[in-house]
Amino acid sequence: MAIIITDDCINCGACEPECPNNAIYEPGAEWRWSDGTNLDDDTEHEPISDEFYYIVPEKCTECKGFHDEPQCASVCPVDCCVPDENHVESEEELLAKKDKMHG
Repeated sequence: MAIIITDDCINCGACEPECPNNAIYEPGAEWRWSDGTNLDDDTEHEPISDEFYYIVPEKCTECKGFHDEPQCASVCPVDCCVPDENHVESEEELLAKKDKMHG
């Protein structure tokens, strides 16, 4: 399951550099598959939020294959990085997504 940043976010930015998939973006920033991955797709996608930091669920692997726990959640000072019930994936699916982006 992907992680989501709730509207409790204080925009501190602590989470962004911790993400091994570059799935976290600042408010209003467009995102690309190629950011921090081996994928060759520079298409800019609309921001998911223009009010607070956001996680692209298609790029989030909960840090599987990199760390034992989601790094965004471990560094968040207000505990606003939580499981996204709308994007539930098995560990196998998350690892396959990681391999696709970094393989």
